[in-house]
Amino acid sequence: MKTRVKLSLIAFSLAATAFGSTPVFAQSAVPPKAVNVVLVHGAWADGSSWANVIPRLQAAGLNVTSVQNPLTSLADDVAATRRVLALQNGPTVLVGHSWAGTIVSEAGDDPKVTTLVYVAARAPDAGEDFNALAARYPTMPVRAGAKDHDGYVTLTEDAYLKYFGGDLPHDQALSLYATQQPIAKTLFSGRTTVAAWHDKPSWYAVSKQDQTTSPDLERFLAQRMHATTIELDSSHLSLVSHPKEIADLILAAAGRTQ
Repeated sequence: MKTRVKLSLIAFSLAATAFGSTPVFAQSAVPPKAVNVVLVHGAWADGSSWANVIPRLQAAGLNVTSVQNPLTSLADDVAATRRVLALQNGPTVLVGHSWAGTIVSEAGDDPKVTTLVYVAARAPDAGEDFNALAARYPTMPVRAGAKDHDGYVTLTEDAYLKYFGGDLPHDQALSLYATQQPIAKTLFSGRTTVAAWHDKPSWYAVSKQDQTTSPDLERFLAQRMHATTIELDSSHLSLVSHPKEIADLILAAAGRTQ
């Protein structure tokens, strides 16, 4: 670990209670103050999955936009995110959950984007075969509930409630299951051409109880990008079950006081 990171880790640990979680790795640079936040949802979800986070960011005075991804290909999803970024005026935090970590890694090279936030998210390097990387870690239970219908994949109710959003109240998880957006069968095969986290300060929220993506894979990705990292006692859907902690992490990336 670099000396500058060791020093910043001491300072960050003093503020850890603001997130209600455990700091793992911290950056030393103070992020520029952002005026916008662009939120990007993951697979088997839509933009409303950020509904509990958005009001907290708006209350802090940030302009917030939630992207609606088609989930048909990496290129299509990146294009949808770039269209939203084009409408922003000023420094912008780009946030991705789950699959959307791939999207923000690619679209995050936009000059308006000052910082990146990853929430239980993929974070491939440029050109990396992320599926091969993920195969080095345990296959999580949710995968057994992924069902292909005419080239599109959905999660079964059992997998969604038990594993995808296992820490959510039953009725809330059931509502999210009913509104899940199918993904193209080939969605996860797309490869990025850049990895914006090499050049942009990054934050990462690990879900310790994740049954969709291995928490150890999340930890590896966070450490690889030298992200300021917190760990939450959460399912894959920490943005739903822990909205305050996720909002606080985004506010930190936006250079806003807690």
